[in-house]
Amino acid sequence: MKHLAIGVDIGGTHVSCAACDIQKQIYLADTFQSSPLNNQGSVQEIITIWADTIQRTLAQIGTENCLGIGFAMPGPFDYVNGIALFQGNNKKYEALYGVSIPHMIRQKLGLSDTFPIRFINDATAFALGEDWLGELKGSERSLAITLGTGFGSAFLSDHLPVVAGEEVSEFGCVWHLPFKDGNADDYFSTRGLVGRYEQLSGEKLPGVKEIAMRVDQDPKVQELFDDFGEQLALFLHTWMTRFRAEKLVVGGSIARNFHLFEKKMNETLQSVGSLVQVESSKLLESAAMIGSATLVDPSYYKKVEHLLPLM
Repeated sequence: MKHLAIGVDIGGTHVSCAACDIQKQIYLADTFQSSPLNNQGSVQEIITIWADTIQRTLAQIGTENCLGIGFAMPGPFDYVNGIALFQGNNKKYEALYGVSIPHMIRQKLGLSDTFPIRFINDATAFALGEDWLGELKGSERSLAITLGTGFGSAFLSDHLPVVAGEEVSEFGCVWHLPFKDGNADDYFSTRGLVGRYEQLSGEKLPGVKEIAMRVDQDPKVQELFDDFGEQLALFLHTWMTRFRAEKLVVGGSIARNFHLFEKKMNETLQSVGSLVQVESSKLLESAAMIGSATLVDPSYYKKVEHLLPLM
């Protein structure tokens, strides 16, 4: 019986994939493959790199053992039919607008028309991966956030995404909500940290990693991250309380420096009476691949399929 699935994470500058054993709930790390790509490339260029990367993992596990492929895909995207809707503000993969990704991938990999290829929002995939094998395992109600180029979020209840209702913001997204002089995405992102460090120091650095490396030399760095942790706690507290979340997991590239804002974040949550347990992701980039692979499980997909149009 087939019990292996491939999870694919579509990033802004790369594509990564790996296989999971759906039956045994195991991430097969040695099947990991990744390729850099130009998100401004043509349809053929982009799809070829995606397919070639998947093919390398597929060759390791054998097509005959593969139950299907799941994609963790940024929006805007038609997650039900696998149609790319990238355009306008996204500025990435715009050549793919209107393209049927399942059709192209099946064609490139020589797969049958009925071979399962499924899609879910990348932040939700991260949450599902953490729920399956990470920091959210065993939690009934949780919130997962990804902090990096943008601010992703997903609420989970009993292992399923919650994307509507009074307990969560629309679609389970919080990035667009008003915060200070803009929205949450402006503040809790790489550009937000880079911009505020420039205001504090007068120097513009390329990214969060470069800022964090200066923590021992420049007291403004810890000041920056203390503010980040405090403001993030205050912003999320309302939603975590409304949702009755038990756990919060923090992922994305900024989570690699979680130690710089963990203390202030926890102190702030305690000061407002929050009992939410906060963890940083250990799976990091693997979580989205694991989460997207779970879509290939037929019984789980039946539970989540009706939620896809709301993402």
